[in-house]
Amino acid sequence: MEPFFDFLGSYWWLIFPIGGMAGGWARQWSKASERRHRRRVELYKLKNQTVQAEQASQSEVAALIAAHDAVNQRWLDYELDVGKLIDFPVMTDVREPLTVAFLRAKKEADGLRPAAPGEITTAARLAEYRAAVNGFELAFDVAEREAKRIKDHNFTEPERQRLATAKKLLNIASDNAATPAERQTAYKRARRELDGLIVLPEATVAALEEKIAGELGAPHVPE
Repeated sequence: MEPFFDFLGSYWWLIFPIGGMAGGWARQWSKASERRHRRRVELYKLKNQTVQAEQASQSEVAALIAAHDAVNQRWLDYELDVGKLIDFPVMTDVREPLTVAFLRAKKEADGLRPAAPGEITTAARLAEYRAAVNGFELAFDVAEREAKRIKDHNFTEPERQRLATAKKLLNIASDNAATPAERQTAYKRARRELDGLIVLPEATVAALEEKIAGELGAPHVPE
């Protein structure tokens, strides 16, 4: 040990530069550790932001699907209610540009609708579906407002009388107090009154005939 202490006694001044170097190394190591920590924090934040963005996107897709369903339900309310279609015939009149526009917008939105929110994975796909749903909702709003404004004013007085008669006959066809024969006859007459005036959607006819046939306890009655 004496040689070592002799060395320290002779070169004690080396402590200062070596200490300075050691301090420099320690500071560099500390800074490097700090940089590594910052990178880990930044990576964590980026990963967390990505997860949050994905969750937000799926949340928006779910909201768009709900909005899409809401407009489809509003249209279904017309399809399943012949009386409502008679009151607002423009909703099924494909000669009306606004009706055609709404039906096209519906077809586009239905075609882009995902089976589940997770199916939409890109911003472009999300933007496409968002635009389609918004366009569908707007087109339906415009068509419905126009239908409620016009009502049956596009028809002549005799045609409006036929529509009114058809509505009364359909009420009889759905009336439990009427006999089966009366209800079947009323339904057939109502269809004849509507012929050439309003084109009923297939879903409307099917729902109406199913309702009447079910209440009568008989199969669908052809015209």
